[in-house]
Amino acid sequence: MTGIVVLGSTNMDLVAYVAKAPQRGETVTGREFRTVPGGKGANQAVAAARAGGDVSMIGAVGTDDFGVRLRAALDGSGVDTDRLRTADGPSGTAHIVVDDEGGNAIVVVPGANGTVDHLAPGDEAVIAAADALLLQLELPLAGVIAGAEAARRHGVRTVLTPAPAQPLPPELLAATDLLVPNEHEAAVLAGTTDPGAAAEALLRQVPEVVITLGAAGSLYAARGAEPVTVRAPRVRAVDTTAAGDTFVGALAVAIVEGRPMPAAMAWASAAAALSVQRPGASSSMPYRPEIDEAADADHSPVNH
Repeated sequence: MTGIVVLGSTNMDLVAYVAKAPQRGETVTGREFRTVPGGKGANQAVAAARAGGDVSMIGAVGTDDFGVRLRAALDGSGVDTDRLRTADGPSGTAHIVVDDEGGNAIVVVPGANGTVDHLAPGDEAVIAAADALLLQLELPLAGVIAGAEAARRHGVRTVLTPAPAQPLPPELLAATDLLVPNEHEAAVLAGTTDPGAAAEALLRQVPEVVITLGAAGSLYAARGAEPVTVRAPRVRAVDTTAAGDTFVGALAVAIVEGRPMPAAMAWASAAAALSVQRPGASSSMPYRPEIDEAADADHSPVNH
């Protein structure tokens, strides 16, 4: 078992499935609606736990029914929720439209997540005992920075998913070991749409970068080393919601287990490929035996 702490958001995903997403001012008829536990933090926690990690979640849910369901969903996936606070008011929600191509558009309303702007008593001790801390940007930046700096004080590896994309404060970058943006986020941060150039630019700010490239796989770059690209398995996507979070959760497990980065990326790509073939966010995430089987069958090539 591997010790991973996730400091991040918990949201109830309110998902509408449509043939084609509406344009501004347009009304369309959907064919299905679901409520699915999500949030980038909770998604990464569930993905890591299902991939075999020993995972603790730091964050907040509200006093509404969604809060009860979100906590139960994390518990049900084997995530330790002792550090998951309950804040007065509503839980976070994500309003998601998924089209027939598997693409999505999302509006996030933070709710209780907005209260996580600091570490509560006991949080730092949990972080200090971990092998890795996973961070995203659906919490107030002050809380994310506090977590990253706590991890840095205790020599804990920090893995930051810079989503939603926004400029990153120098103090957060200084406390980040591995940055895992997708193509869009990398372009926002680096000012270029070329993944290789973006990785080179980002390495001036952090020691290691993995840029996820969707169906094209992922690119790894580290200071003083040649970039490595690992392709993704070829699958038909049904719903890409939380594919990136699935990748990061599985990647974190593989890294703290000591796998070389290209092998870790290939294993994480197998997990993400399984998730996009199923609807929903956390509900689509695979368990370790499935990931192992898919990874063994794929043998993703590595390009230097």
